Amino acid sequence: MKFWLIWVFLISIVFEGARPAGAQPNVLTYHNNNLRTGWNADETVLTLQNVNWKTFGKLFTDPVDGQIYAQPLYVSRVRIHGSFYHVVYVATENNSVYAFNADHAGYPLWHDRFTTRSLVPVSFKDVFGCRQITPIIGITDTPVIDLITHTMYLVSMVKTVSLHPRFFQILHAIDIRTGKEKDGGPITIQASIPGGVQGSRRIRFKARVSNERCGLFMDQIQDQSIVFTAWSSHCDQGDYHGWVIGYNAKDLHQQRYVFNVTPHGTEGSIWNSGAAPAIGAKGHIYLVTANGTFNGFVHQDWGDSFLKLNPESSGVLKVIDFFTPYNQSKLNEEDQDVGAGGVVLLPRSYGDSQHPHLLTGSDKTGEIYLIDCHAMGGYHEALKENEIVQEFHVGARRYNASFTTPCCFDSWVYWSMVGSPIRAYKLVRAHYAPYPTSWTPERYAYPGCVPSISSHGRVNGILWAIQVGNPAILRAYNASNLGDEIYNSLEAPHGLDSTGAPSDKFVPPTIAQGHVYVPLQKRLVVYGLRSF
Repeated sequence: MKFWLIWVFLISIVFEGARPAGAQPNVLTYHNNNLRTGWNADETVLTLQNVNWKTFGKLFTDPVDGQIYAQPLYVSRVRIHGSFYHVVYVATENNSVYAFNADHAGYPLWHDRFTTRSLVPVSFKDVFGCRQITPIIGITDTPVIDLITHTMYLVSMVKTVSLHPRFFQILHAIDIRTGKEKDGGPITIQASIPGGVQGSRRIRFKARVSNERCGLFMDQIQDQSIVFTAWSSHCDQGDYHGWVIGYNAKDLHQQRYVFNVTPHGTEGSIWNSGAAPAIGAKGHIYLVTANGTFNGFVHQDWGDSFLKLNPESSGVLKVIDFFTPYNQSKLNEEDQDVGAGGVVLLPRSYGDSQHPHLLTGSDKTGEIYLIDCHAMGGYHEALKENEIVQEFHVGARRYNASFTTPCCFDSWVYWSMVGSPIRAYKLVRAHYAPYPTSWTPERYAYPGCVPSISSHGRVNGILWAIQVGNPAILRAYNASNLGDEIYNSLEAPHGLDSTGAPSDKFVPPTIAQGHVYVPLQKRLVVYGLRSF
């Protein structure tokens, strides 16, 4: 890579750590940035004053050909067909990707469908009848975009049309200006590692049982850009493992990294409810795993664990630190794992001199964990306690299971638990305050929601949430006081702003340059300031 490109990348990493997370007009990756904060701090159009049903509402709807489980991505000023457009990119379970004009309704600028007569999307019936994604499974992950090379990376699941079909997971690299394949793509994802007792057998990646639920992510390692995929299962069915598999972004034929969560055991999905693993300023990868075998550094099986991975030049993803709850065995047995939601690396302003770099996550019981990135806490079953910065339980247990990823603004972290309001918790001196500072009037049914934040720096903070239902409801709150709902899509007379469709699970709204992009079943609904 040329020296100036390396310099640009290093500046961007420093910039991300120094400014409020999400301070970019483009949305190139899941939840806005590599920290996964969901915070767009460069929104200059939408304010607490103009987001109300009289001046703000539904502008138009773009129809698509399938369910949307991937967060829409946004890039400003893309040259397509000889003109420049602000573009929103939408991927569907029908293995389609659309490039829409982000500002106006109309036909797609381009539309590609990654199927053929002989390769088609997979039915939920093909994956043990798992109904987590129905009726078909194609592109589930949120893609990632490399703006320097104008490339989008995504994974499609397909099967052959035959009496005994074969199944494939395909990694694509497409030009965001044309939708055409590039950089050696597409390629079939394959991997194997030595496993079992003393490496006595080969463990192979199995496309049929594997589910690319997490968003794709990119990391800069030495002088190469690496695009990573992370893997779970379909309803915990089949002989599956959690995997992280990385490829040279310039040439997808070069597989660079393979990591298996449970090489000597079973399971260990990386679910994260659609969230991509987080990337620290030094390129470390932070993720959390679900139910599975755990025996830590003894045999390198990492079920129910927060992991810090170091991508080494040798091609190894090495676990260099971890945290596993002392009651991991019970969490595993009762399917209350810590891997249902994703992790968020908190902005440095949330820490203090003792704990400058923090990450947060949860488990299905609603336990919140605050972890020091430099001393994550290990595993202490004998002590019957966890040696981390802080943990606490949110509310009554029966109503507060956690399946989602929080978002951040200023010094708050916003959590949405099942059957509960969204709550704002303030961090003071690297600790959560014991009680929420505010909460929404509405409760959010399963699975809760994945909220997003827009602001202009630290002013005009707005929390956006999609409430599951038929129709889904877009809601907006004053981020400094969640009791102040400033907008919802049911307010306008005559159903003018209604989304008109149910939502899919775990998908956050995308906010960019005065618009809110709401992914729903077979449509993208776009909101913004009304024109009079």
